[in-house]
Amino acid sequence: MTTTRRTVLAGTGATLAALALPTPLLSAAHAAGSAAGADDTTLLRTRWHTLLTGGPGLDTAEPRIAAAIARIDRAATSALKGLDPSRTDGLWPDLTSTAISNHVTTSFKRLATAATAWAVPGTTRYGDPALAELLGRGVDWMLEHRYGPGHVRFDNDWDWEIGCALALNDTAVLLHDALGDDRLTRIDDAVRHYTPDPNLWRADRQIATGANRVWICTVVAVNAVLRGDGTDLARVRDALSDVDGGGANSVLAFQDAGAGTGEGFYSDGSFLQHYKHPYNGGYGKELLGNLSRLLNLLDGTSWELTDPDVANVRHWVTDGFEPLIARGDVQHGVCGREIARSSKQGHVAAQTVIEAVLRLLPGLSGADADRFAALVKQWITEDTHRDFLDVTDLASLVAAQRLLASATKPRGTLVTHRQFPRMDKAMHHRAGFTLGISAYSTRIYNYESIQNENLHGWHLSDGMVLLYDDDLGHYSEDYWPTVDPLRLAGTTVVAQRPANAAGQRTTSTADWAGGAALPGTTLGAYGQDLRAFGSDLRALKSWFCLDDVIVHVGSGITAGAGPVETIVENRKLRDAAAELTVDGVRAPSDTDWSAGYENVRGVHLAGTGGYVFPNPTALRALREQRTATWRDINIKYGTDTPVTRPYLTLWQDHGTAPSDAGYCWLQLPGASAERTAQVALAPPVSTVAASTAVHAVRRAADGLLAANFWAAGQAGELTCDGPAAVLVRPRDGQVEVAVSDPTQLRDRVVLDLDLRGYKVRRADRGVAVARGRSGTRITVDTAGLHGATVSLTLSRS
Repeated sequence: MTTTRRTVLAGTGATLAALALPTPLLSAAHAAGSAAGADDTTLLRTRWHTLLTGGPGLDTAEPRIAAAIARIDRAATSALKGLDPSRTDGLWPDLTSTAISNHVTTSFKRLATAATAWAVPGTTRYGDPALAELLGRGVDWMLEHRYGPGHVRFDNDWDWEIGCALALNDTAVLLHDALGDDRLTRIDDAVRHYTPDPNLWRADRQIATGANRVWICTVVAVNAVLRGDGTDLARVRDALSDVDGGGANSVLAFQDAGAGTGEGFYSDGSFLQHYKHPYNGGYGKELLGNLSRLLNLLDGTSWELTDPDVANVRHWVTDGFEPLIARGDVQHGVCGREIARSSKQGHVAAQTVIEAVLRLLPGLSGADADRFAALVKQWITEDTHRDFLDVTDLASLVAAQRLLASATKPRGTLVTHRQFPRMDKAMHHRAGFTLGISAYSTRIYNYESIQNENLHGWHLSDGMVLLYDDDLGHYSEDYWPTVDPLRLAGTTVVAQRPANAAGQRTTSTADWAGGAALPGTTLGAYGQDLRAFGSDLRALKSWFCLDDVIVHVGSGITAGAGPVETIVENRKLRDAAAELTVDGVRAPSDTDWSAGYENVRGVHLAGTGGYVFPNPTALRALREQRTATWRDINIKYGTDTPVTRPYLTLWQDHGTAPSDAGYCWLQLPGASAERTAQVALAPPVSTVAASTAVHAVRRAADGLLAANFWAAGQAGELTCDGPAAVLVRPRDGQVEVAVSDPTQLRDRVVLDLDLRGYKVRRADRGVAVARGRSGTRITVDTAGLHGATVSLTLSRS
């Protein structure tokens, strides 16, 4: 290929270069890209050193930088505590296992943490000869007793080939001049023993895919830099595009039409890893983060990426991360088992994404550069729960400070409705809140629980609804160990506790999961044919996202045995005594209070919003303090320290072994008690249908009709020939229509609208409109669209 990364991304803009990574990396290394010296691996080692330390020229007196240096000092102090190379069982007394591979990785990480303090000017350990000698002895101990040729690997391959290798490579870069040639050779040999090929991994040499391939490439690349091996750097470049495999496992190409395992990014923004797990906020963010490092490392050299698909990285950011981030928090339904790690809460996933985009900025120019700079500035400034500048690495801190001090304006609040058909997820962004919906189908797994992690994730995809509002720490601060995992908001469940990790990595027996969205609006119809794991429970579930009102509709709720519930809300409370009113009457604020209510029309929870039931409904309420440990949901990484958090739960009890039960309520995020009462008196949305054939609602203000057809049926003026999601909105004398096939199995969807005298004003490809018996017939070619929405506009002839 002759197309280069620089031409694909339209060059390196001088302005954005000045805003991005620290000056030493861009001026001394990046600017040298066109010179012969760019192919000198010593220069590349300097680049990696800068990524790890911030590079030379840091203003160590600047308060934020001084604070970051102090953090590095404290981390080193913690890492060095207990280090003793004279021990025979382990470098640290708490890392002595020869059966748990994480002990080996953690040992190397602690050495790297201390080495960072040695290499960063301004720390109390900067350039300390005694520390360098101690860390060298620590590396010797690990190579002699745990890691390298002659040692048998155990437990998890990831630790040996990725985790250990990444940390050991970093230590070698940081301490390079103090380690000596013999020790560096032994380090290089040990890493190559486990990770010799950027295309393959695991003891049985499987093809590496997705984030694992990028991790493996990173290990091989830095090891090659340390050895001065340009041949291996070329192999890394080619492995990212999977040249050896004809591109089947390229991490740069969208996976939509790939011949590989399908692990990676899709053109709709979805990211899958471990075959069918949605994982943007886990493996996806790691892929982006490590690839951004490799792009910086190889840019301007003969090993830089020349695959035109590198341009897709921009779309990963705008389609695969931007819609999934809500004021610093990545939608937890796409974070996999990482939600069960205490170290990953508190907006940590978004931090990795922000750091990656900061590294990408030097390779952008023009409109892309402006958009990405505005996006990063928005992400950093809108997260008031966790200050990015207080937690990021030094290189990213310098880049972020320059960006924040620039004239670039933040993007502004995201207002959009986005659906991800490839991973059965939806995001609804409004000015005051974001709503995430998590489903699964025959195409997508329900949840992941491997390595003894995420043990209680049973219902994460059973229609879980995540509400992100101005309580930015709601899904942090010990939410996942303390929340009742049988009562996740939005889900319909058999209220019986499964065994730990029961049913993980399971697909549904139902194809119907997905929806349609009206382009350029925050109007969407989303649904799921829920077939529960471990029981015969079935429920047809819809969410009609109509700007600031979300209509929840359920029907056909049937189970042969067991008590069945639909969870209206399950909120971790900032204020344990947050006021709850039911039909205007204040409920007790006592801890461990519960009650049953009949004929409820309106409920309001202070700080969260309102819930309106157009048909008076029986409702249960519970206020409680919940205590748990992280070990309860994560044996591998959890701790045994009890944590307690207050919760308020609302649910509908469908009884034992229900038959054809249902529900309907309007959710009003952020609404006041007064607004909730008004809506309860005059609901702005009415139910048109709630059967096992179709769910449909109509908005009074404009006549919008939103429908999910589970089978052929009719809803008002709309008739459909089979499964589909449809929105019909009259507007300014025209009619806008959006339709999809959420089963992703149909070749076409046929709609009949009871509208006469209309013609096509605009239509997506594959739409045909003709006069029908009852008015207007619309035929939409849905073959190969994988659930994507097709839209058209009709106007009077």
